[in-house]
Amino acid sequence: MFWFKNVMIYRLTNALQLASNELEPLLQQHRFIGCSQSEMSKFGWTAPLAKTEQLHFCHTKQFLLISHKEDKLLPANVIKAETEERIALLEEKENRKLKKTEKQAIKDDVIAMLLPRAFSKHQFTAIWLDLDAQLVYVDAASSKRAEASLALLRKTLGSLPVVPLSFVQLPAEVMTNWLAKGHTPNWLTLLEEAELKSFETESVIRCKKQELESDEICYHLQAGKLVTKLAIEWENHFSCVLNNDATLTRLKFAGEIIEKNDDILKEDIAQRLDADFLLMTEELRLFTQKLIEEFGGIKE
Repeated sequence: MFWFKNVMIYRLTNALQLASNELEPLLQQHRFIGCSQSEMSKFGWTAPLAKTEQLHFCHTKQFLLISHKEDKLLPANVIKAETEERIALLEEKENRKLKKTEKQAIKDDVIAMLLPRAFSKHQFTAIWLDLDAQLVYVDAASSKRAEASLALLRKTLGSLPVVPLSFVQLPAEVMTNWLAKGHTPNWLTLLEEAELKSFETESVIRCKKQELESDEICYHLQAGKLVTKLAIEWENHFSCVLNNDATLTRLKFAGEIIEKNDDILKEDIAQRLDADFLLMTEELRLFTQKLIEEFGGIKE
């Protein structure tokens, strides 16, 4: 099961309706196929459930997709050294300076020579489509990675009108009030880690193993700094770092959540995936609702 470790939430601006039998043929057109000896990168969909051909997992109106990206790793210094050596030898042999196009052709030849021996880096990114709430959750810590997978989904579906989920109140201002005025929600526990930032001077304070209600932190807040990252715990559910763009990083589900479906036989992989997916999505859906309430509602 792909338990999310990070969460970036996007809102569908036009209603998306999908059926499992409609989605699968579209995904199959963009199934992941590994790089050939002459390819630098490949990107496509892979099966959420091992040893199956289906490229999505569905529970009612909840869909789980996994994008798979392969990049060949060619160190730039190796390419540069080999290219420069070949250029120098050819210029000496022909007693002339090579043109820019000739140098580029040599570089291309070097890359083609090295590619079959290059190591591959594989990156898997999980996407959860919550069509009940018309939200899209991506397991990514950076917008670049999230939007790459969303671009693949947009290409697959033909259209995917999404924007990052935003709120009426700025999360940084709300989180600052939690610390400055002691208005922390009763369902939430502050951990000993935060980032404070001044948007005027760009100065940043990063705290670890620090009592966040201390005089030292209060001083920085009174000086105008805002809380831009806050380590929190939703007791018996999960811990994470809540960022000022409402993304979650370093998401770690509680042991009692992870182990909740341990009564399901290990051999029944499909049933366990179904149970774990339902459990994870319910946890994240409830947490999203709490954030929406704390941040004054969704900003359209």
